[in-house]
Amino acid sequence: MASLFKDLNKLLAYRDRRFPGSQEEFEEALKNSTTVYIGNMSFYTTEEQVYELFSRVGEIKKMTMGLDKNSKTPCGFCFVLYYSREDTEDAVKYISGTILDDRPIRVDFAWGFQEGR
Repeated sequence: MASLFKDLNKLLAYRDRRFPGSQEEFEEALKNSTTVYIGNMSFYTTEEQVYELFSRVGEIKKMTMGLDKNSKTPCGFCFVLYYSREDTEDAVKYISGTILDDRPIRVDFAWGFQEGR
């Protein structure tokens, strides 16, 4: 039977090269993370729009918009940190693929926000 939602047991084959540990440690960090990565966002999407959408699945602890290091303008991605793993899973399950500012956004588990990443 086809599923409408992502299989949350499947983690990405992709590994962030900046992650300071092994592949196993990376996978463990993803399994326990309460952070999601949001990609393919419009450069014009505001923090308020992201907050409004992502707060529908749970209480947000922190949100960090990706900014161009020179111009300090949005560059199409952000991180959202939730208080619970359940809310994080709901964000990946229900919001990934949602149209925001005329673009289908990508939502994936992230091992956590780190300055300069």
